[in-house]
Amino acid sequence: METRINDSEPLEFKLDTGFGISIINPKRAESLHLERVGHMGIVGIAGEEQAETYRGAVFDFNGKTYEPRRIAALPSEAHRRWRTRDGILGAGFFRRFVVEIDAANKRMTLWEPDKFAYEGKGEVIPLSFKRDTPIIDAEIVPQGKQPIKGRFEIDTGCDDYVCLGHEFVAANHLLGETDGSDKDARRGVGGSAEIRSGKLAELRMGKCVVKKPTANFFLEGSPAGEGQAGHIGLGALQQYRMIFDYSRNRMILEQ
Repeated sequence: METRINDSEPLEFKLDTGFGISIINPKRAESLHLERVGHMGIVGIAGEEQAETYRGAVFDFNGKTYEPRRIAALPSEAHRRWRTRDGILGAGFFRRFVVEIDAANKRMTLWEPDKFAYEGKGEVIPLSFKRDTPIIDAEIVPQGKQPIKGRFEIDTGCDDYVCLGHEFVAANHLLGETDGSDKDARRGVGGSAEIRSGKLAELRMGKCVVKKPTANFFLEGSPAGEGQAGHIGLGALQQYRMIFDYSRNRMILEQ
């Protein structure tokens, strides 16, 4: 989605509920003359990466503004040449607004939280938070097996359906759900982790059921924090109109 920072030209940012802080491409931070204020470690799927932090960025979304206390510049973002985005909007953005994402129509709507009242008939799913990451209770149904409950992070920055951490995969004997594919790697902040790909019968989020979602089974590490089964990505969510209402600890999914 497009935004402007400090009256810049339009910039392209990704919406990512999985990031605890908003990220800017280091080259953009320099060209916008943002004030460097320190550094921080950002933990990803395979380790930690150090990032410089900046302040003074004011994002404008057609008159609605978001002014984070600080944003981070990951060095790896500058070297990923296949990406054209200028950064990532993370947890602070989702706390600033009630955010509706209509992926099918490539449209985003922002509301002020104190002026938002939901009157639709979508599935209201409670959110809990570990630090800044939204978590829901959901179920996966392996092929020909009983449902398995778990706590899953919601990660709109992941284009896949479901990614399952190694401990959860091993505890529930899920490697049989892989499709016989060779080992692959899932890349992210901090490096990469080995996975196998497969398919589940269902993913259940409240009354919302996603049929035959693909899944990445981690052979090491996890795409989610300690104690979580894994994460649910945009692939599983994009068939719905999504409303993220952090002010009321809920996510709403509409068909």
